[in-house]
Amino acid sequence: MMESKGKPIIVLSDLTILYDERTANDDSIRERLSVFAELMKQAGPLHTYRMTHLALWNAASLGMQADEVIEMLNDHARYAIAEQVIRSIRQIMGRYGRLMLERMNGEEQLLQLRGDEAIINDIAGEASLNSMFSTRVDAATISLRTDRRGLLKQELLRLGYPVIDTAGYRSGETLSVTLRDATRLGVPFKLREYQSQAVDRFFEDSRAGGGSGVIVLPCGAGKTIVGIGVLSRLQCATLILTSSLTSVNQWKSEILDKTTIDSESIGEYSSKQKQVRPITIATYNMMATSAASSESNAVGAEEQDYRHLQLFGERDWGLIIYDEVHMLPAPVFRMTADLQATRRLGLTATLVREDGRERDVFSLIGPKRYELPWKQLEQSGDIAAIHCEEVRVPLHDASAYWVGNARARARLAAENPNKTAVVRQLLSRHKGRPALVIGVYLRQLEKLANELGAPLLTGEVAQEERARLYEAFRRGEHPVLVVSKVANFAVDLPDASVAVQVSGSYGSRQEEAQRIGRLLRPKRDHSEAVFYSLVTEGTTEVDYALKRQRFMIEQGYRYSLTAAAVQMKEEKGHDAE
Repeated sequence: MMESKGKPIIVLSDLTILYDERTANDDSIRERLSVFAELMKQAGPLHTYRMTHLALWNAASLGMQADEVIEMLNDHARYAIAEQVIRSIRQIMGRYGRLMLERMNGEEQLLQLRGDEAIINDIAGEASLNSMFSTRVDAATISLRTDRRGLLKQELLRLGYPVIDTAGYRSGETLSVTLRDATRLGVPFKLREYQSQAVDRFFEDSRAGGGSGVIVLPCGAGKTIVGIGVLSRLQCATLILTSSLTSVNQWKSEILDKTTIDSESIGEYSSKQKQVRPITIATYNMMATSAASSESNAVGAEEQDYRHLQLFGERDWGLIIYDEVHMLPAPVFRMTADLQATRRLGLTATLVREDGRERDVFSLIGPKRYELPWKQLEQSGDIAAIHCEEVRVPLHDASAYWVGNARARARLAAENPNKTAVVRQLLSRHKGRPALVIGVYLRQLEKLANELGAPLLTGEVAQEERARLYEAFRRGEHPVLVVSKVANFAVDLPDASVAVQVSGSYGSRQEEAQRIGRLLRPKRDHSEAVFYSLVTEGTTEVDYALKRQRFMIEQGYRYSLTAAAVQMKEEKGHDAE
């Protein structure tokens, strides 16, 4: 095998890609890799990517051809690429678009699946699909009922056949929506160039008039504005699903500020009130609340009555927006399978799902329509530059750590009392800058809040009090907020410029991205944001930290590594219970 010295990519026969940053002189190579390959791990300067089926299909949905992927790999490969790899890339990407789902002429309740005769013959023999089909129309076409649309796409994707759905969408209830020339504060308003591009890409497929897909933009880049842009173009009743009551309020505030819609036309569907209006904003928690949730735990998920899912049928929605689509719970997935005639827009900073259901997002919400790398927006000044640093903290009591089981050890490492002194040191380093201290365990956060004399914000804090604390933080009355997982999602704190993560949800990559996202709104003084992740040395928390960082590394960010100097004896006495 001939070697091309100095080139950073090694392509293995199983579609794994090794990227050696020591020989790379162009950061764009990593960005281009992430379009069609998933980052699996990073071991020092060597990064491991994998060209999965879904990654290659998402690249195809963005218009990338197999020849472009192969050419990029050939240009930067250290060794010649095996023919079987080239064949696999062509075969996998070649399956995208081979099956088309269309309306059947003259049949209101029927659709037709059309494709190559050989593929149609293959899928016609699949037992899992037999109940979904109606009749064989001809050698290349099978008919099916409209209510099978979502389930068919899910099953075909599982079998390796992504479907292009051009069966069209209902218009929904008409709603007059106009973007304001200026906000209510008199500030000129228009979509940024990349936001307009994202809206255009959602409508790009003229065969279906646009209507389904996912927009991937970093936190702080204005995904809400993209949703409002799509809403204003469609002019229809819209259901918005989001992650929290805080996010519900922020969506409502942005819609009122950026459009001509009046407050009476926007409804909140939450634990507080059940308003169904032309624009209705609900939380995923409400949709996933079942009548059986307070009853026996023996009731299976399929048997539970998710009574709030009726909201999907309360009006003739022309658009459903899934904010933070990577959080979509299973009951909403099941309902979405029945809503394929309604336009669907997914918004997220990351398509990573810790439950591995990225394929369901692809088949039921739609493929990735637009993505802009975090680093590109950082360079243009649309989001803040950020420095990420992992701080290794010595273990407080090694003897206690090795006594417990795996779960107990993980918690002891996360709640390591030595982290308290490190938090104080880091905050003093950035005195005067608005800072967040973020963690998972309430006992740990309560101690930190007492130590720092800072407010503690958890899920137990009433919504009105949360809003008051956020506003006081924005005004500088509280320079530090100690926050639990409630701050992971959709909290608009544009002035926050420092975050110290003291504990995380094991290896959750999406959580890492969301927490860093709290810092990415551009700063008025154009300063760099700083994100610290405190990790207990010599414990499983080191492994979890690497998993959490994986997504950000894929986006081109780097974590510097430092060791904390902690006065062990003093801290043991200080934090003893």
